[in-house]
Amino acid sequence: MHAPVLPVRTGDGHAAELIARIPDAPRTRLLWLPAMGLAARHYLPFAEALAARGVAVFLHEWRGNGSSNRRASRSCDWGYRELLADIAASDRAAEAATPAAARAIGGHSLGGQLAACHLALHPQAAQVLWLVASGAPYWRTFPQPARGAMRLAFALLPRVARRVGWLPGRRLRFAGNEARGVITDWARSGATGRYAAAGVETDLDAAFAGFTGEVAVATCARDWMCPPASAAYLAGKLRNAGQRSRHFGDAALGARADHFAWMGAPRAIADWLVDDATR
Repeated sequence: MHAPVLPVRTGDGHAAELIARIPDAPRTRLLWLPAMGLAARHYLPFAEALAARGVAVFLHEWRGNGSSNRRASRSCDWGYRELLADIAASDRAAEAATPAAARAIGGHSLGGQLAACHLALHPQAAQVLWLVASGAPYWRTFPQPARGAMRLAFALLPRVARRVGWLPGRRLRFAGNEARGVITDWARSGATGRYAAAGVETDLDAAFAGFTGEVAVATCARDWMCPPASAAYLAGKLRNAGQRSRHFGDAALGARADHFAWMGAPRAIADWLVDDATR
């Protein structure tokens, strides 16, 4: 297995590292997008589990986290538009490193949402979309009491971010320290059920129809942050894609089946995703 770290730079000067785990002669390459506020390195067990199964994995770094040269502040802001440009830059680097492999993209939580948005803009970028504990934050897809909490978050968190200049998520115990533009775009999708990025003219919800590959959706039984209805709502936006899903309980996962624990025990999900890709 090869373990390079690839430099990635976006046109506006943002730079980060793309952590890779590349087996000999990979049959598939995966660009993986983390959850909001998580550095790429937290997904190394998942990357190594997939690499052992023949998948080359490239762990994208969100702007503002880990190896990124930016940190959110009043004077340093960005939104989904910039995050989508960063994803495209990572995708080009992964393609250059493994040009012969079949192409997959996927993500956890926000990562899966923006992987889908990337495919709305670039429907030929991958043949497969892998979503793990990833659904739309649309409040109507959540049961009570989470439904009420989500609606309150969509109203309050953008206000906090505007007042402070960024969202002090680590202090609030929600995600990381996030750019106010990201929180504004996230809250809009949660309140309306539609995806849009300030400064992006494409109607993302309409453009999801352009992806005609396969979508594999893994959900976890104790995951209040991504109930099955939320995951189904996101996957359903890619209405012309083939769809497969599996709901993991504690026994099947080998760990507590919540939003994050699978990251430390990724074998079952890695097995299912690879089996799904090779059917």
